[in-house]
Amino acid sequence: MAIFKSMFKKTGYIKIGSQPEEKGPSVPDGMWLKCSKCKKMVYREDVKEKFYTCPKCGDYFRIKAKTRLRLLLDKGSFQEWGTDIEEKNPIDFPEYEEKLSDTRRKTGLKEAVTIGKGSICGWETVIGVCDARFLMSSMGYVVGERITQAFEQATEEKLPVILFCCSGGARMQEGIISLMQMAKTAAAIRRHSDAGLLYIPVLTDPTTGGVTASFAMLGDVILAEPGALIGFAGPRVIRQTTGEKLPDGFQRAEFLLEKGMIDAIIERKSMREELGKLLRLHNQKAAETFASKASMFQTDPIEEKHSDKENKKEKSAWERVELSRSPARCTVGDYIDQIFEDFTELHGDRCFGDDGAVIGGIATLSGIPVTVIGQQKGKNTRENIRCNFGMASPEGYRKALRLMKQAEKFHRPIICFVDTPGAACGIGAEERGQGRAIAENLSEMSGLKVPVLSIVIGEGGSGGALALAVANEVWMMENATYSILSPEGFASILWKDGKRAKEAAGIMKITAKDLKELGVIEWIVPEVEPAQKKNLETITGNMKEHMLCFLEKQEEKSEDQLAIERYERFRRY
Repeated sequence: MAIFKSMFKKTGYIKIGSQPEEKGPSVPDGMWLKCSKCKKMVYREDVKEKFYTCPKCGDYFRIKAKTRLRLLLDKGSFQEWGTDIEEKNPIDFPEYEEKLSDTRRKTGLKEAVTIGKGSICGWETVIGVCDARFLMSSMGYVVGERITQAFEQATEEKLPVILFCCSGGARMQEGIISLMQMAKTAAAIRRHSDAGLLYIPVLTDPTTGGVTASFAMLGDVILAEPGALIGFAGPRVIRQTTGEKLPDGFQRAEFLLEKGMIDAIIERKSMREELGKLLRLHNQKAAETFASKASMFQTDPIEEKHSDKENKKEKSAWERVELSRSPARCTVGDYIDQIFEDFTELHGDRCFGDDGAVIGGIATLSGIPVTVIGQQKGKNTRENIRCNFGMASPEGYRKALRLMKQAEKFHRPIICFVDTPGAACGIGAEERGQGRAIAENLSEMSGLKVPVLSIVIGEGGSGGALALAVANEVWMMENATYSILSPEGFASILWKDGKRAKEAAGIMKITAKDLKELGVIEWIVPEVEPAQKKNLETITGNMKEHMLCFLEKQEEKSEDQLAIERYERFRRY
């Protein structure tokens, strides 16, 4: 403490809560920083140790491109590209060349984006970092050209691309030529995507204007740093144009996550690890483990004769209904945690919102990259309100479809878990196209070029369940149900008496045993006891073995054959 008192006396800095000390020598340049959010003075070394965040309030400082690359890349792996592209003044803007020269001298940068090739956690990637010190990282010809060339080279070398975006938008001094960079970069990204390659934009503070409307929002997986300002028109422009008061947190990363526009918010300290994991999950060499992993298990699983082991009394259809709805029953989150490794959840439908009733993302199944999607119920009232009791909105089905199409691009098998009383109903769901969203899932799933497996783990209610069950195989838990409508709804429609639900359940053919006999499902997942946390490991161990056998069977089939077999599976009903 005495050391700090001495420091304050020598520097003339004022201690919080004290009277000003006598003025002394000025503070050495760069020793202290002022946080723009909490307005506190913080020691530079403390900021550096916390990955350039404020040790007082956690706010993020903007960092230099070189600093960003140092934090992310394996040491000595970076090779810079695009340094020979010449600047242009396409509309002869007065003193533009002088402005560029002055900015280069002050920042040590050649332009607003640094592009090159490096590795993260051993995985090679093309990487670019925008630096706000260079004309607010606005996009002119050189920025657009560097990014375009980077995607072209990445396509040629079959490499993923990661771009750390930060920009005030198009560069005004270059006029319409700056605007053309939006289309140029978008076209290069499309070609890279058509080649089946991964693109991850990471949105940092601020990402606005023409950059948001082009390369920043075209990723397969879109990440953001906490609190980053992200939008097309800036908040000041919106306020001036509309005269409206903007809500708290408007256009911040957390706002975009809630509205379904980005996949995840990643803290800076975890960014290298998360990017490394995503690169690993998308690395095509990882798929080569497929056959060796799957062949560890028998190709033709033998269906267990579990019902005779304890001479169990056969449960009625209504008892199965009650078990499928039990609050104690395991949810999709439980199965994901138990069966898969490295699960990375991805959020949002890219249109309106992120529906808590549908969760999905990328994971590995004994080393095999897969896409996992499921309908999520809560374990208590608060959770059920958040996920609407597993009843998905249009945003949920669109999120699921987005992840399925992503899986198809990267040749990942898809595993779906079905557990819903039905799709969400209400004014909002209808306004946003509930019927259309379900119909699109049915149509698109029928033509997917990768293996699809769906497992009914609880309730399989109506079209809301079918929208995740157009699969090459459909399995059911022993105490799950799968039906055209709930027994209560069935009785109300046909008999005008919802109280006859038990009777309806008995004649609707909704149990796993009934549906296996009808040919609607391929396998009954045994439950010696109703599925709960205490016996989850046993159930999922059996399930995981059968999943690997399923994937091995599909491995030998062509993309067209997978889609044809799925079509023929439903054609026979």
